[in-house]
Amino acid sequence: MILGEGPAVVRAVIPSPVQGVWYLGPVPVRAYAICIIIGIVVAVWLTERRWVRRGGKPGVIVDIATWAVPFGLVGGRLYHVATSWQPYFGPDGNPIHALYIWEGGMGVWGAVALGALGAWIGARRAGVRLPPMADAAAPGIALAQGIGRLGNWFNNEVYGGPTDLPWGLRIHQWDQSAGRAVLGPDGQPVVLGTFHPAFLYELLWTFGVAAVVIWADRRYQLGHGRAFGLYVALYTAGRVWIEALRVDPANLILGLRLNIWTSLVLGVAATALTVLSARRHPGREQSMLRADAGTPSPTPAS
Repeated sequence: MILGEGPAVVRAVIPSPVQGVWYLGPVPVRAYAICIIIGIVVAVWLTERRWVRRGGKPGVIVDIATWAVPFGLVGGRLYHVATSWQPYFGPDGNPIHALYIWEGGMGVWGAVALGALGAWIGARRAGVRLPPMADAAAPGIALAQGIGRLGNWFNNEVYGGPTDLPWGLRIHQWDQSAGRAVLGPDGQPVVLGTFHPAFLYELLWTFGVAAVVIWADRRYQLGHGRAFGLYVALYTAGRVWIEALRVDPANLILGLRLNIWTSLVLGVAATALTVLSARRHPGREQSMLRADAGTPSPTPAS
């Protein structure tokens, strides 16, 4: 709750943490990193369950994750640095900070793209096909994105314009390198205002996407990459309007934020490829294995 102008004017707000890093001796424990790790664990757990239910061999997903996760983390950071390069390579930038992944800054599209490359390597080594693995992973990826957004809450970032709505988010002036709010002359955290909680909107949206993908996959027996395509199409639809709310600095193309254009292009492409897949390959794969990996094992009905 915060006190407003005039007599006894009080309105509800969502508070933001004033600290995002703690120390166990000399070792920093960062909320941003913890949220990402929890998201990865949830994604791997759910993907493993869905993979086995679709007829896959237990343990394969963990093996593939050892390739996909590191590739995804590197890809997410590369995308962020490439699309928001000014703080690192601009006139007053510091290139070494591009390596400071713990301070925040991960691009989902880089994570998905390079993570897919890592998953392809892992799947090839395991002798399984990438499309059914991607279908099994789709809702887990969405959940991981939502959980990861909690890290933005701890870092007082990813918010929209000012708002007086009851779910407005209180944002503090933030010292990114120290991982805590800046203190004013009175020793209290400096409050910048109350803003739309864009991170929370995306969290709720991604959880909804995961639920829809799981339902549609069970209802329509999605295969050949269509569950993954549905995830991309739904996520990008939400990302467009959520990204439009954000007020943090971003590079623009024709007046729109770069991530809006990326979402539009990928959303259209995912929708088209999903429809094409449904026409060319109805139903699910008859085998989870690559053609050169031995005798296929049929996928049980679910």
